[in-house]
Amino acid sequence: MKNDPIGILDSGIGGVTVLKEILKILPHENYIYYSDSIHNPYGEKTKKEIFQYVDHIMNIFIKKNCKAVVFACNTATALAIDDIRKKYENIIIVGIEPAYKMVYDHAKNKKTLVMATPATIQSERFSSLYHLYDNGNTTLLACPELANLIENDDHIKIHSYLKQILPKEDQIEVVVLGCTHYPLMKEEIKNILGDITFYDGGKGVAQRLKTLLEEKNLLSNHGGSIRFYDSANRKDKESRFYELLK
Repeated sequence: MKNDPIGILDSGIGGVTVLKEILKILPHENYIYYSDSIHNPYGEKTKKEIFQYVDHIMNIFIKKNCKAVVFACNTATALAIDDIRKKYENIIIVGIEPAYKMVYDHAKNKKTLVMATPATIQSERFSSLYHLYDNGNTTLLACPELANLIENDDHIKIHSYLKQILPKEDQIEVVVLGCTHYPLMKEEIKNILGDITFYDGGKGVAQRLKTLLEEKNLLSNHGGSIRFYDSANRKDKESRFYELLK
């Protein structure tokens, strides 16, 4: 049981940014990463569609005896995790949310930009989080298609898109990256906005996962394998995934 794998799911390879944080504190676990390329991007899908996609992935993880599952996707967390937890009550499920509380804790008075998919920005889950910790100095920026551009590694289009969508006049001090794909573009965002502080939810997810495994005495003492699956069986995604893990 202790050496059973941990499932990591995302609409693509963006969740690698979360897995990297998990590996820092849980290097001896075995992992199965599932990239749902067929349905990427999740950020423009309906709640019903996302639940169906994630439910299918959960069944795959259960067949592979996963002892825990991480939603390394903000959109999937925002729209599906509550219903998935009700359906799968006996498995540890950890989700990720935009790290807006970190602004409240560490940069309360600073000019803040929250970047996320339209689905995350519009979700009830994020709305509750935002109103609970609103610093009164925050701009919410829905970024349709950005996750997809990052997924396809099209740097020319990404740069053009960011130049177009990022605020040009406001002196942003803090950026909350509310999609697990976005940390892959930190340098590109910094080149446009200047010297800014980033917050994302990866470290919090890693710590929460470790705490829950400890509570249930499920921490592994040896292991470290990482298996990658892609719903479209795209070998280019697999190669990029392992490259980004280095």
